[in-house]
Amino acid sequence: MAIPITVLDCDLLLYGRGHRTLDRFKLDDVTDEYLMSMYGFPRQFIYYLVELLGASLSRPTQRSRAISPETQILAALGFYTSGSFQTRMGDAIGISQASMSRCVANVTEALVERASQFIRFPADEASVQALKDEFYGLAGMPGVIGVVDCIHVAIKAPNAEDLSYVNRKGLHSLNCLMVCDIRGALMTVETNWPGSLQDCAVLQQSSLSSQFEAGMHKESWLLGDSSFFLRTWLMTPLHIPETPAEYRYNMAHSATHSVMEKTFRTLCSRFRCLDGSKGALQYSPEKSSHIILACCVLHNISLEHGMDVWSSPGTGPVEQPPEEESEHMESLDLEADRIRQELMLTHFS
Repeated sequence: MAIPITVLDCDLLLYGRGHRTLDRFKLDDVTDEYLMSMYGFPRQFIYYLVELLGASLSRPTQRSRAISPETQILAALGFYTSGSFQTRMGDAIGISQASMSRCVANVTEALVERASQFIRFPADEASVQALKDEFYGLAGMPGVIGVVDCIHVAIKAPNAEDLSYVNRKGLHSLNCLMVCDIRGALMTVETNWPGSLQDCAVLQQSSLSSQFEAGMHKESWLLGDSSFFLRTWLMTPLHIPETPAEYRYNMAHSATHSVMEKTFRTLCSRFRCLDGSKGALQYSPEKSSHIILACCVLHNISLEHGMDVWSSPGTGPVEQPPEEESEHMESLDLEADRIRQELMLTHFS
């Protein structure tokens, strides 16, 4: 006698004939403490994401028993904040590990589609001046509208022959370029660069560099560490300070640049899928890039909702590949060197 076998169709669960939803988990049935411990965000924040992403996560199809946007978002948040598809997390919201993976993919793409809405430089002069004033108030560094740096995020090896993603530690990674403001809000994020590229090469090839070279935000600059070359729009520390003014400039530069280091620590402590503690992201470079960008979007949304960037559980320094010893070629850009000398003479003498 033939034995009937039931095959669970994950697409069937996700999208649904007749557009009914599978709701085994209800936000109202659990405490705020439970939501924070399992998914890393409070109830009202999750409700906001449901409203923001609901239309993208409820695409009509001819299938039945779709997983609700609410459950898809919880599955994705669980992965972003824990770094793994834990069985207990899937059990808590009533879906399989395979369905969790599809939920993460759906929510990730919905967030990436909205990246430009939440990650952007201010456009109006008043907001740009506010950035300068805030950075100046931190350590006395004038004209700064953002801090730039790169962070490596480990990914699985794309294939045995592709060495472009192997960083200086011999691990596969994406080298992600970011710019933040004094609150830790991200204003530029580029997550697609192979880990073999040095920070200075990433910046040189980035759209950020093209925008500033084209005259974006004249009479303003970013701050970058010694892994970048001095530019008219990018102030770096002096390699060997000699005068009191140069020491004061380097101290102000370091104090201001520390905002980005705190932002990286916050990202990796809140979104444990980025810190490598549960292993590398088990996706292609393109999908990994989208997951990193989705976490950055959530980071900025959380700031907009009053979640302090420094309030996440603290972690140690983010372990990164060692910086290459590079020749200091700052003097090759004579105009940039003149601007930095004038800056030190005017503000740090």
